[in-house]
Formats: sequence, C-alpha cells, structure tokens
Amino acid sequence: MEVVHKIGRRKTAVARVYVSEGKGNITINKKDLKEYFTTATLQYKVKQPFALTNTEDSYDVKVNVFGGGITGQAEAIRLALARVMCEIDEENRIVLKPEGLLTRDPRMVERKKFGQKKARKKFQFSKR
Repeated sequence: MEVVHKIGRRKTAVARVYVSEGKGNITINKKDLKEYFTTATLQYKVKQPFALTNTEDSYDVKVNVFGGGITGQAEAIRLALARVMCEIDEENRIVLKPEGLLTRDPRMVERKKFGQKKARKKFQFSKR
C-alpha cells in the first residue's frame, strides 16, 4: 500500500493527512499526538476512526494542520482519517457513516455586520 492522502476541514481548520502502513505512529505538525493534543478528549477524537474500524496499530499517520483552534483541528483530522479509512476499505463506510464521521460539519462563524457590535449583538439603544 502506498501513501493515501486526504483533506479534512472544520470551521477554519484544514488538515492534510498522509497515511501509510506502519506501527500506529501519529505525527501532527512534526510533533507526537500526545505532545500536540494534550487532553484525552482530543486524542480520542483523532483516534476514533481507527478505534471504530479496529485498525489502531496498523497505520502510520503524518498530519499537516493549520487554522482554527485545537478542537476544530482535531475534528478536521478525524474527518480526513475517516475518509482515508473509506478509501482503504469500502466496508469501513458502513461503520463510520452512522457515527457521523464522514459528514463535513457546515457550521461556521457568522460574520459581523456593520452598525452592530457583533454578528447579532447590537449597540446599546438609548431612548433619550
């Protein structure tokens, strides 16, 4: 198996994922997974596609991710890895689809409008 490349996005985070056969090493921006994502929740999110398909220690992953915050980045990586698992074996789609891992979350930050303080918040109204 050669290197499989996929892209995942969430909010403003973009993750480029390169997966090859190996021992289960995950490298994000030239750092180890536990070094980049310090909380267990974010580490779980990244490993979720492997856990659902029972392939935890089968592949080496190299990730280049930028933009957004750490949660958005973790979810962008999760989407990219889920797409890779589907390309490797089409049977994985049956497991990943009901969990919602193949759905690109369309929610984005609403833009600020002129004449207002924020997207929806207005300036304080003074009657007199």
